[in-house]
Amino acid sequence: MSRIHEALKKAEQERAAAQPVENPASVPNTATEVIPRAHEVSDDAPSIFKHSTVVVPQSGNLRRFEDLCQQCAHPHWHPDPNVNIFSNPALSANAAEQFRTMRSRLYQLRGSQQLRTLLIASSIPAEGKTFVTNNLAQAIVRQPDRRCLIIDADLRCSRLHVPLGAPPSPGLTDYLLGEADEVSVIQHGQDGNLCFIPGGKEVANPSELLLNGRLKTLLERVAPIFDWVILDSPPLLPVADASLLADHVDGVILVVRAASTPTLTAERACQELQGRNVVGVVLNAVEQSQGYGSYYHAGYGYGQEEVK
Repeated sequence: MSRIHEALKKAEQERAAAQPVENPASVPNTATEVIPRAHEVSDDAPSIFKHSTVVVPQSGNLRRFEDLCQQCAHPHWHPDPNVNIFSNPALSANAAEQFRTMRSRLYQLRGSQQLRTLLIASSIPAEGKTFVTNNLAQAIVRQPDRRCLIIDADLRCSRLHVPLGAPPSPGLTDYLLGEADEVSVIQHGQDGNLCFIPGGKEVANPSELLLNGRLKTLLERVAPIFDWVILDSPPLLPVADASLLADHVDGVILVVRAASTPTLTAERACQELQGRNVVGVVLNAVEQSQGYGSYYHAGYGYGQEEVK
């Protein structure tokens, strides 16, 4: 049995022994373990943190990150200290370290493949996708000159603006409807290099909007400006949106909640992602008593044995 299935069994066992969680989307007192793919490069891989200014054409003009920041919206964000682990020293330092580890391993993977746009997915609601999206982005922009754009692509239940304390619109739906351009929907609401596109106004046809071609155009225009573009998605199993989003990104990270996500449910999510580049799995909400030092290296072959 591959180690990915061992990790899923571990999550199943913890689920059976755990007490109900009042607010499963927020996990400030727990750690996050990263389960990378077997082909992840070694720790002695050459550094790829060198940065250069990149420009992208927009409406016939070249646009740099500095130009974008001058013209996009600048609301004053009010981040929630209960879920932003890097801005609240009272939260778990070990959890913050896990996000730094995830950040480093993503850069290592980038050394061997095209990897700039990421989708954070899960099988069912309340596994911590928004928590992971937000704090992974926070870890990235805490490096010098690292630029990250996070996009709330959960058009059915947009929540990413909540931990940021940001306005929920205009956002992605407004862009997909052709009612706004990218400059109008991108927010730069605090010091640093983190930008945000909220979900936007409610719509009745999110799946159809994701298929109209404008999302592909948006990512082509903004991705070259940023080091990373991270999309927060709806859960995979209830709706088709996440599978549609996975077709537009370089890689997918699957979030599995310890002591909560049933093994069979996670395996069904794997099947939904078959053929996509799943770069790793995050085992979220690991109890502190279990420690933070172990990582489960696993091939992600949808039932195939690990290849070392």
